[in-house]
Amino acid sequence: MKKNTIVIVLAIFVLVLASLACNAVAGGPLGISNVRLTSDVEGKTPITVYSPSDPTFYCYFELNNAPADTKIKGVWTLVSAEGYTSDTEIDSAEITGSDNTYYFKLDRSTDAWPVGKYKVDLYVNDKLAQTQNFEVK
Repeated sequence: MKKNTIVIVLAIFVLVLASLACNAVAGGPLGISNVRLTSDVEGKTPITVYSPSDPTFYCYFELNNAPADTKIKGVWTLVSAEGYTSDTEIDSAEITGSDNTYYFKLDRSTDAWPVGKYKVDLYVNDKLAQTQNFEVK
């Protein structure tokens, strides 16, 4: 009876080790990291407050542990600004890719950005992965 118990415990131990090894090889769960808003196309200067005259908002992020057909969507929203309807989607874009650094951008029309609060939601395979809030002052 003791011999069977030892064999069962060893078998469970081997299965747990194999499972941990598979996760280590795969690199972990699918997701995004290092999300940052910038006003420069190189994505080097993180920012959370923009000027109404800034021409473009950039949202950089890294996609991790992703197969080549991973779908990423960015949705830009005006959360609140005086004289504007709250929670209004401004623009959205979608890309398909694998492990890499990507960005979405929001370009200004001829008018200045309204002073207020904004956000960009990032979706991975149609699931909200992260939200970045920012302001225009």
